[in-house]
Amino acid sequence: MSSEPWGRVDEAGTVYVRTADGEQVVGSWQAGSPEEALAYFERKYDGLVVEIGLLERRVKTTDLSAKDATAAIEHIRQQVDEHHVVGDLDALRKRLDKLAGEVEVRREQRKAAKAVQTDEARRAKEDLVAEAEQLAASEQWRAAGERLRALVDTWKGLPRLDRKTDDELWHRFSHARSAFSKRRKAHFAALDAQREEARQTKEKLVAEAEALSGSTDWGPTAARYRELMSDWKAAGRAQRESEEDLWNRFRGAQDIFFQARSEVFAERDAEQRENLTRKEELVVEAEKLLPISDLKASRAAFRSINERWEAIGHVPRDARARIEGRMHAVERAIQDAEETEWRRTNPEARARAAGLTGQLQDAVDKLRSQIDAARAAGNNAKADKLSKELEGRQALLDQALKGLQEFGG
Repeated sequence: MSSEPWGRVDEAGTVYVRTADGEQVVGSWQAGSPEEALAYFERKYDGLVVEIGLLERRVKTTDLSAKDATAAIEHIRQQVDEHHVVGDLDALRKRLDKLAGEVEVRREQRKAAKAVQTDEARRAKEDLVAEAEQLAASEQWRAAGERLRALVDTWKGLPRLDRKTDDELWHRFSHARSAFSKRRKAHFAALDAQREEARQTKEKLVAEAEALSGSTDWGPTAARYRELMSDWKAAGRAQRESEEDLWNRFRGAQDIFFQARSEVFAERDAEQRENLTRKEELVVEAEKLLPISDLKASRAAFRSINERWEAIGHVPRDARARIEGRMHAVERAIQDAEETEWRRTNPEARARAAGLTGQLQDAVDKLRSQIDAARAAGNNAKADKLSKELEGRQALLDQALKGLQEFGG
């Protein structure tokens, strides 16, 4: 293709390039023919074409910044404006203008994207701050502490905002973390104090429990151990490294006492069950005395049974009322028989009963005579009055005769 439309060389060796504004001096050439001069400057033009092409591809296919792209465009534009090449300089300017426009569009796009990114980062950091401030009041110490550490990692991964906004948000975020840490530290300090107090209390409980472990005062000591257990639960937990050791000592002391008590009670229970068997045999023997036919023999037999009964020790608590009730029933039957016999054989009582009966009989006979005399005299009013008195005396006489019969007379 001929390059004559874009350049020429005059007789003095000056090289010109044609543009829309007219011919411009490219340079001078003294080393060869005009054709060689034009070919040299056309090659320089081709170099600019290649350079522009490379820049266009970089703008389209890489993340070349708008600033660097603009600087590269201006660098090439300066070379075009200096017109030290031969070729279609106006076409190069158009390509550079178009490329500059594309770079500006990209600049605006990146600016808008950055604004969106910044806005998202701001909202994200505001959300982090809000959550941190909420967590600052939490008493879920472990979970809240772990979450706050995760929020810090998230914060570090977010883009920075403008200095003022970023500093204000970070100050709130940091303050929330500090407030939580301060509360958590105070909580665990108080907890440590409580646990130390619990440890000291439990040391005393353990000491008493160990001192009681050899006691044989079973009832009061067992009751005291129950009180110690209540005190143990009320004391709260000591430090982890102390709690288990104290509990093992406390429980071990109780085990020693209750094991010894269980062995004694087991031996005692066996003895009481044997006692129950023996007393049941005696009750059966005593119950064979009923009904009482020979009071004297029954009394002697019961006395022998009772002596053997008293020589036997305790029986199990749940059987005591039943077995003793059966024995007492036999004893009451003998006592009732003795009272009946005493009333029947008591001379003084018999004499009193006989005397009272005689007196009442005399009074009844006298009243009957008086009644007969009154009626014979025609004094019916007196007879009726005496008849009523007779009814009362006769009732007393009947009762006295019944009592006298109990004495066998």
